[in-house]
Amino acid sequence: MSARAPSVFISHGSPTEALEKDGYTAALGELGKRISPSAVVVVSAHWTTARGVGVTAAARHRLIYDFGGFPSELYRLEYPAPGDPRLAEAVAGRLVRAGFTAYLEPVRGLDHGAWIPLRLAWPKADVPVVQVSLPEAPPEELFLLGRALEPLRDEGVLVLGSGGIVHNLMLLQWNDHDAPPHAWAAEFDAWVAEHLARGDVESVLDYRDRAPHAVRAAPTTEHLDPLFVALGAGTEKERPFSIFEGFHYGSLGMRSFELREAA
Repeated sequence: MSARAPSVFISHGSPTEALEKDGYTAALGELGKRISPSAVVVVSAHWTTARGVGVTAAARHRLIYDFGGFPSELYRLEYPAPGDPRLAEAVAGRLVRAGFTAYLEPVRGLDHGAWIPLRLAWPKADVPVVQVSLPEAPPEELFLLGRALEPLRDEGVLVLGSGGIVHNLMLLQWNDHDAPPHAWAAEFDAWVAEHLARGDVESVLDYRDRAPHAVRAAPTTEHLDPLFVALGAGTEKERPFSIFEGFHYGSLGMRSFELREAA
């Protein structure tokens, strides 16, 4: 039987991270060396659905280059990760039993919020991947979606939420990758980290009303929303263990962590 896999949240940053060699890419590389899941079920900020929850069911994924204006090398990258149709059916079944309307999606590929962090962590593309769409729903409902996926971890399936704790593209300093974070961005990021560290999930779910600078840090919610799926796939005894902390371009939070019990 496979070892229990963690639930992970990754801030995937700019698409150019696929071409970078920095502290963040090194940290994801170390994650992949340390953890060998039987499969990955990923929820990305870049596949949202208004009705129902899609589950990719292809045996082999194509890549979606859902970004524009970046270096041409990005559009030539490949990541031929296998799918897992049987796991896709199991995921859809769990979601239906949890009260969600779920459907299999046989043709959709992996968007960059999924394939770029996966490529950094498991570059051999030898780990099966199933992507689940992010429903347009409140944090509490997304938490329950993650809760439906949690038992898969006992089968070695890593549950991955891919988005960003702080994600305000309008205020990025695109000319300075290593710009220090804006004060408001650092304060929001620290608030989330503090409440996660003490297991106060209730406050994090209610971040819009409780956290400082919440609207500025997440002017749209889709990049923060995968966090709630990852939290739902955790347990009350688990705490976040840092994968990477920091900012890019001043207001692009890169905080990433895995949820597991202390050794």
